[in-house]
Amino acid sequence: MSETTTALAALFKRIPRRHSIENIKDINAIIKEYEDLLIIIEAVNPFYEKNLPAYFDALEEVKATIKRSADNKASKKSKDSFFDEASDILKDSMEELLKLYGDGKRVD
Repeated sequence: MSETTTALAALFKRIPRRHSIENIKDINAIIKEYEDLLIIIEAVNPFYEKNLPAYFDALEEVKATIKRSADNKASKKSKDSFFDEASDILKDSMEELLKLYGDGKRVD
């Protein structure tokens, strides 16, 4: 398993499931680390460069949904729902990326 694959798997395991102030901080840190890994993977070769834009798009969706979960005007139920949605999108994105990336040696 490559260093990048190991880092992705570790990030995946850290994704929080419940909405709280602390978990918002944690997921934002995870998002930043994930974005950094996406940039690294994108630079590996043209195959990954071509196939990674969808992951960046999903990441933007996660960021927007997390932001909505932190809205002071939203109800507790809405905040929980937004956070769960963001967490699910992030997990799905990472799972797909782990399958796509594999050992980092794919070419097309």
